[in-house]
Amino acid sequence: MALKLRLTRGGTKKRPFYSIVVADVRSPRDGRFIEKLGTYNPLLVNESERVVINKDRVSHWLSKGALPTDRVLRFLDAEGMAKREARNNPNKAMPGKKAQERVAEQQQKAVDAEAAALKAAEDAVAAAVAAKADAEAAVLAAAEEKKAAAAAAKAAKAEAAAAVVADPVPVMEAAISFVDDIVLIDGIGEKTAEALKAGGVSTLTAIAGMSDEALAAACESAGAGDQWTSQEWKVQANEMIGGKPPRAKVDQALARKMAAGA
Repeated sequence: MALKLRLTRGGTKKRPFYSIVVADVRSPRDGRFIEKLGTYNPLLVNESERVVINKDRVSHWLSKGALPTDRVLRFLDAEGMAKREARNNPNKAMPGKKAQERVAEQQQKAVDAEAAALKAAEDAVAAAVAAKADAEAAVLAAAEEKKAAAAAAKAAKAEAAAAVVADPVPVMEAAISFVDDIVLIDGIGEKTAEALKAGGVSTLTAIAGMSDEALAAACESAGAGDQWTSQEWKVQANEMIGGKPPRAKVDQALARKMAAGA
């Protein structure tokens, strides 16, 4: 019959008390035993008082071939009655399969979160770079458009200037044949025009064809000014006959009005 030195539980709920017994290996933990060899009370404060062993009876049963369990062997080793070899079970403290799966899942989530954060940061940097490039391209495009508009305006202005040089004021040339009136001269008002017309000077062509002395005498008789003033009027008459518009803005408006009514 195989024998074991082991613990059997007694006491109450949450207050255990163990007996050290020798029993048949086929007996249940708290079942029949052959002899009680000591006690173990884990609730005692003093560790030296927790284990009580009848050393003589334990030695007797050990000589009979009884084998102690690991816990009882610890007690015997502490009492110097047996030698317990140190054990090494690295897998004992390892978590179970479910716990390992949970740990692996948490680690994978952490890795995925870190990868997602890294990708989001990279996307943000790429978006900022793209936005900056788009803004710079828009500025360059606006500058090119502005430059092209300025060049077009300059070209149009040059073309208009060339047209004026090539064909100076063709509209006024057509209008001057109908608006040959001294009222278009800058400096001649309605009263002066009436006085000059009364003296026989009513058109630009007449002023342009008169000598300086005759024009000065006509101006003096009309009370319109001196010789310098008459020479200035003659210059303006020749300009308008040559195709230039009147000097004064009001005279230009008057010329268009008179040409439209002619």
